[in-house]
Amino acid sequence: QEQLVESGGGLVQPGGSLRVSCAASGASISAYNIAWYRQAPGKQRELVARITRAEVTYYSDFVKGRFTISRDNGKNTVYLQMNSLKLEDTGVYYCNGGRSLMRMEYWGKGTLVTISS
Repeated sequence: QEQLVESGGGLVQPGGSLRVSCAASGASISAYNIAWYRQAPGKQRELVARITRAEVTYYSDFVKGRFTISRDNGKNTVYLQMNSLKLEDTGVYYCNGGRSLMRMEYWGKGTLVTISS
């Protein structure tokens, strides 16, 4: 069974950094395009960043210059490095993947990131 599992969430002060991970099980992550979404309390889920199988990246404007998405196929993991964190970055971060960008069918259960002083 193919699954995506997030880890690395936690509590960070504003201005701090955190790295969250998305690991694949039951399949090689090299076969997936991977996106990170987040959902803040009371808000809709929104796209944060995406990396294709060819390592083409996309970032939403609100994280450009602060977040970096990368993949380590040898570790079967995609990372989201988050720097200069803001209070509004708080939310549950979800990993989403699929072999086709038109069908990103796999979702992890999420990892909570809390930015607070």
